[in-house]
Amino acid sequence: MDWLRNTKSTFSRRRPSGIIGAAAFCGLIALGYAIVSVPNPTLKRRPKNAKEQGKKRRASPRGECTIPPVPVKHILGSFTLANPTSKRAVSDYVESQARDEKVLHAEKMKSERILGSDHDCWDVHTNKDRYWVITSPSNLYSQQYFPSLDFTLSFHIGVTARIMARSRGAPDDAQKGRLLPTWRRWEQAAETLDMAQEAEDFQAVGVKCRECLIQLVRSVAKPEMVPPGEEAPQRSNFISWSELIANAIAGGATAERIRGHLKAIAKSAWELTGWLTHANGATRQDGVFVLDATHTVLAAFGSAVIRHESGGPERCPKCGSYNLDVGFNPELMPRPYVYECEKCGWQSPEMRKPQA
Repeated sequence: MDWLRNTKSTFSRRRPSGIIGAAAFCGLIALGYAIVSVPNPTLKRRPKNAKEQGKKRRASPRGECTIPPVPVKHILGSFTLANPTSKRAVSDYVESQARDEKVLHAEKMKSERILGSDHDCWDVHTNKDRYWVITSPSNLYSQQYFPSLDFTLSFHIGVTARIMARSRGAPDDAQKGRLLPTWRRWEQAAETLDMAQEAEDFQAVGVKCRECLIQLVRSVAKPEMVPPGEEAPQRSNFISWSELIANAIAGGATAERIRGHLKAIAKSAWELTGWLTHANGATRQDGVFVLDATHTVLAAFGSAVIRHESGGPERCPKCGSYNLDVGFNPELMPRPYVYECEKCGWQSPEMRKPQA
């Protein structure tokens, strides 16, 4: 009410003259009392228990719409659909790499086919950490440092490409185990090509490829492949031995096309290696062409040899799938081949033997 007292004092010092001044003075005083006495409808006193009421309004509902708590990790597997064989393999891989950790949950997030290879992406929870596991080849990445799956997959593809560039050679472990000396010579030829600069260096690639093909004959040829009554060719006679080997490992009418293909590529690759060895103006492209042709021969003969020697089933005896993985273990001689179904997990008896 200070403004009212100030108003009164002002008018007391400056008294209005006449009837109009007196009326204005009285009206002003009445207006002041009206403003003070009329309550403001927008100003409401907040109750003392407003905080308690707010908390009650924000309380989680109890009933059918209640959001359940986070489930325990070790029971998540019962609520997801995944291949048990693949899931077990991923869990075993993580526990073999993180030896102090136990896998509680593994779930396949997605699968992408990149550059002809399938890469499965798994989200794996352990009792200490959480990982991305990406396959082909398998590797795990802590989600603490790789939070994005897409970024991790791109990183994995780049690392894989660099590793594959350094580890060229056999297309799979079975061929590498069965034809180890042969593939080692091919890798030496590839290293020679990487370091080559002059024509003489590229000619040396041809020499090493010829030695590689001869080593293939020495690793696969057997005396019983020679028909009765015929004389065995010399060990260095690659073309003659390649024909005998093709007849043995791809025999029968059903394998006629395969047999003809093996003979054709063997003869063509042998002639190419001889040409490069004596090519005075050899270039890097010539060396790459001959090296790839030699690789094609080794891979084709290796696949046919493993199929012939293993004598394994074409389909899984348990589920009937054709997705059988063939492995070569020289410690199991005289039957070094083992099988595992990648769909149902069936294994050949040799793989199920308890290890001492």
